[in-house]
Amino acid sequence: MNQSSARYTSLEQRVVFITGGGSGIGAALTRAFHHQGARVVFVDINDGDSRALVDKLQAETGQAPLYHHCDIRDIASLQQVIAETGKNVGPIHTLVNNAANDDRHTWDDVDVAYWDERMSLNLRPMFFAAQAAAKQMIAAGGGSIINFGSVSVQMALGGLPAYVTAKAAAHGLTRSLARDLGKHNIRVNTLVPGSVMTERQLEKWIGPEDEAAIQERQCLKLRLEPQHIAPAVLFLASAESQAITGQELAVDAGWA
Repeated sequence: MNQSSARYTSLEQRVVFITGGGSGIGAALTRAFHHQGARVVFVDINDGDSRALVDKLQAETGQAPLYHHCDIRDIASLQQVIAETGKNVGPIHTLVNNAANDDRHTWDDVDVAYWDERMSLNLRPMFFAAQAAAKQMIAAGGGSIINFGSVSVQMALGGLPAYVTAKAAAHGLTRSLARDLGKHNIRVNTLVPGSVMTERQLEKWIGPEDEAAIQERQCLKLRLEPQHIAPAVLFLASAESQAITGQELAVDAGWA
């Protein structure tokens, strides 16, 4: 996987907390921040991929990010890990709310329990992670919160209404928190990835014909992969984006 050619000295030794950092886009984020010299802490529920990533980065760099198993639907556990990070590693400077699940579902099969479970995974942790991390950022003089949205909102994709609703709400959360936290020098932005060809997407949803159709619609005729997303997140975390907040940054090869 290619590393970003940009070097952000403002990220060196900064504490970065990533949800869902063990595989897919999240693993690319963990790797990218680690190679910038940041002190990365990430949570995930996939122990196998997460521990393999830690071991690989340890072998590559002589240092390793910190991994905690955490189901982010358990808000008390999520906030406890964030608190422990602040106490044991240092105050969080960058929070990346990446974790989500885009399992397909039809509108007429959704019941109340399924709807609530989707929100408990795709939306609720964003707010409560930000709530916990922002307190550390305020004490430290500022920071950056990056919420992951989805191109599915702009494209009005069908077949996953609960997911699209949660991601639309994430955009609203970004705007509101940017207003509330700006006076504390905390920036809040939304990163909007396009159709990223992760292993999970290729295994579950996207076949060769689907991928060809996506590239046909994209302005840039390339396979969008996790390493294309990471540089934009690094930028939003860095001092170079110090005047940017409340915004949506799409990395979708011009798909939407």
